[in-house]
Amino acid sequence: MREKILHKATDLFLNLGFKSVTMDDLANEMGISKKTIYSHFDNKTKLVEACTLELFNNISQGIDTICSLQKNPIEELYEIKKFAMRHLKDEKASPQYQLQKYYPKIHNTLRMKQFSLMQSCVVDNIKRGIAMGIYIPTLNVDFIARIYFSGVTSIKDHTLFPEDEFPKTQLMDDYLEYHLRGIVTSKGRQILNDIIHSNQK
Repeated sequence: MREKILHKATDLFLNLGFKSVTMDDLANEMGISKKTIYSHFDNKTKLVEACTLELFNNISQGIDTICSLQKNPIEELYEIKKFAMRHLKDEKASPQYQLQKYYPKIHNTLRMKQFSLMQSCVVDNIKRGIAMGIYIPTLNVDFIARIYFSGVTSIKDHTLFPEDEFPKTQLMDDYLEYHLRGIVTSKGRQILNDIIHSNQK
């Protein structure tokens, strides 16, 4: 039952927001009593914490699997983006914003975990790209990896990028292209253009 509660709660939180969904909503949606939920989670904060950790672990495993395939580094970033967007349901209700505002401690813990995961993944991606001659050889690898993480985090701020003006999927595509065009060589640019062209078909 704990897994079912986690799964349904995560789905609701991502679609409606962490603040918006109440324990009553979850109980009604599942056709169970609140008492059943509280037998597994002491309070809503504990439930939110468990959901975000579960989601992070699932995404981490997926990203690790993609990275282990050792694809072309440019293609790899697009695969990771597609995978993450699928799991985060395009973040329809800005759950990231609600998490930051109403559960700052959980948000900060999650952010550090995300940074650690992305740092190792992106550093490896950049180093392989340089070795293959598709990324500029003089790049400051650690700087680029941190700027990339900073950008991915910032574009989730809907006060900067209102959803009605910047649809999430398009925004992520635009950001990824912006990031890659700044670091690719002419050889890498050809690969990037081919990927963008095939995605538009």
